[in-house]
Amino acid sequence: MKISLGTDHAGFNLKEKVKALLAELGHEVKDFGTFSVEPPVDYPLFVRPAAEAVARGECDRGIVFGGSGNGEAMTANKVRGIRCALCWNEEVARLSRQHNDANVLSLGERVIPEDTALAVVRVWLTTDFEGGRHIRRIAEIESGL
Repeated sequence: MKISLGTDHAGFNLKEKVKALLAELGHEVKDFGTFSVEPPVDYPLFVRPAAEAVARGECDRGIVFGGSGNGEAMTANKVRGIRCALCWNEEVARLSRQHNDANVLSLGERVIPEDTALAVVRVWLTTDFEGGRHIRRIAEIESGL
């Protein structure tokens, strides 16, 4: 799977840990930056291109990072076709894929332990969309309802 990454300075360290995990798991990574912990960095400049790569089909999924992950999720969700889920544990990650077909994951480096974040990524990458009754809801999201 090809995964896009985007972060600000507050999520840089977690991005690097996740990038190493993705390589270990055999995924291809497209890193849109930022490339250091030096502030200030405006996260939309890095998160939006990561989300757009998913929306265009250049990447299969995306993962974005920040201090809390909230602004990053909001930014990604402004891109048409993106369903970005802010996840803080494995169950939320699993449900974001099964029920919402999330194609971008948002993680907050300052609010989630590293081992939990890596577990969330593993679950999120390996969980399939259930389809069924959820297809109608995804269509409603996409239509702007």
